[in-house]
Amino acid sequence: MTESFELVPNTLYIEVSGAGLPEVDGLFVPSTAPPAESESGTVSTLGYWNGKLAWDRADGKSARSPALSYSNTYKSWRICRLDGHLAYDATCDEELPPTDREWHVYKKGVAPAPQVVLHHFDPREPCPPPNVVFVLGGPGTGKGTMCELAESQLGWTHLSMGDLLREEREAGGPTAAEIEKIMTAGKLVPNEITVTLLKNAMEHLTRTTGKRNFLLDGFPRSLDNLEGWYEIFGRETELPKMLYLTCPKEVLEKRILARSKYSGRSDDNVESMKLRFDTFQAETLPTVELFRSKNKCAEIDASKARQTVYELIVGHLAEYTDENHAAKPLTERAEMLLGLRPWPEKKI
Repeated sequence: MTESFELVPNTLYIEVSGAGLPEVDGLFVPSTAPPAESESGTVSTLGYWNGKLAWDRADGKSARSPALSYSNTYKSWRICRLDGHLAYDATCDEELPPTDREWHVYKKGVAPAPQVVLHHFDPREPCPPPNVVFVLGGPGTGKGTMCELAESQLGWTHLSMGDLLREEREAGGPTAAEIEKIMTAGKLVPNEITVTLLKNAMEHLTRTTGKRNFLLDGFPRSLDNLEGWYEIFGRETELPKMLYLTCPKEVLEKRILARSKYSGRSDDNVESMKLRFDTFQAETLPTVELFRSKNKCAEIDASKARQTVYELIVGHLAEYTDENHAAKPLTERAEMLLGLRPWPEKKI
């Protein structure tokens, strides 16, 4: 490990839950154990052990500090019991304790092994507010494509309301049955559910990934949606910026007909497009007008070349985009989405 990495303060928190030994469960905070020599002869520094980040129990009950740390001798991450004996381990050489695999039950542990979740902010404190940009546009304007590009190339997180509702329904969440009933009847899911899903998704991603920049694709679809946003986030919350992709109706028709050949979407036809466009005009445009009146709406001509549209998107998001992300070369998929590289031919 390089010296520059060792100098980075430990600002992460770890939540351990579901252990067969309940005393292991709890919150682990950046270690304050004084510098000491480990079993491998490494002299550890504040917040580190064996050259990797380390954590103490937040309740201070562990006889060993740090209580969650890395062993150079055994090449594994380890969690100890309150008496200091080791209970669970994960053999790997990763910089952080693994959160995507099952830990091993060590000699003094009891099955099952716990779940480990990494938090980028102290879970005992309110979650930092998200930086939100609404993305609206009629059917075929390329909202999804531009959001995908911004996510992969600029480090923003793309959230689709439709995807969140489907995931909640399939996962059997607390509102799954109600969502299923409402969507089956062809009705709109209430704001209380949709905006709460958005809020919970953003908070979860912020805490577990540290990301705070979000593009909300297709929200708010109406003034009623916006009212629901205020009800959940509070009226004192600053109104987010909106990116509004515009495009002549005849161009949208051509795009959707061309897309229908490979998209597999049942609504990619002229009749459905007209209904969706009329709904957009009636319900969503008044929302766009409100954002215009408050100088919160950036209009982007989506009839231009995809590269041009993307460059405009990049400019509007630049204020909050990490420079390191913006400097990344385009991936192969990004080049295909921008029309700079042909899509691979499908094998028959």
